Amino acid sequence: MAHVVSLSGSPSPTSRSQGLLNRSAALLEARGIQVQAFSLTDFDAEALLFGRFDDPAIRAFQKAVANADGLLVATPVYKAAYSGGLKALLDVLPERALARHVVLPLATGGSAAHMLAVDYALQPVLTALKAHHILGAVYATEKDIHRDEHNVLSVTAEIDERLLIAIERFASLLPHRSVQPSVYASWGQARISS
Repeated sequence: MAHVVSLSGSPSPTSRSQGLLNRSAALLEARGIQVQAFSLTDFDAEALLFGRFDDPAIRAFQKAVANADGLLVATPVYKAAYSGGLKALLDVLPERALARHVVLPLATGGSAAHMLAVDYALQPVLTALKAHHILGAVYATEKDIHRDEHNVLSVTAEIDERLLIAIERFASLLPHRSVQPSVYASWGQARISS
C-alpha cells in the first residue's frame, strides 16, 4: 500500500488550504492509500524555528517523510509567497528528503494574482529537496471555497474537478498502489471537512 504524508503550512486548522488538504487526503484514502497528516500545530515553535533536529516531533516528521511515497503540501499564499511556517517545516527535512517522492502542492490565496507564488517560490524549494516529480499546483481563491453556517467548507465544481484530476494523477504516480475505484465517482459540488 502506498503511503503519503500531508503537510499543512497553515497555522489554522480551519483554513481554506487545510480544507483542500483534508479533501485531498480523503480522496486518497478512498483509494486505499494511507495518509499521515502533519501540521504546524504539531511542532514546538522554538524547536521548529531553531531547527532542533533532536526534537521528537521533528524526528517523527522526518521519519514519516523518509518512509512516504508521496507528499501533499498545502499552503496559504500571503504577499505573493507561501507561508513561512511551511518553509520552517521544509527546512527541517534533510537534503534529498524528497528524492523518490511525488509531490502535489495545494495553495489558496485572496485572488488569482498570487497563483504563480507556488511556481516561483515553493517549487524551487521542493526541487532543492530533490522531489522526484512535482505536479502542477491546485490553486483556489476565496471565491472558490465557501464556508457555510456550520463551518463546513465547500469548493466550486471547477476547483473540485481540478482537485480530482490532480489526485488521480498523483495516485497514478505512486509506487505499489493497489487498484481502487477512480476518484471520478465523486464529481460535483464537494464538501470538505475543516
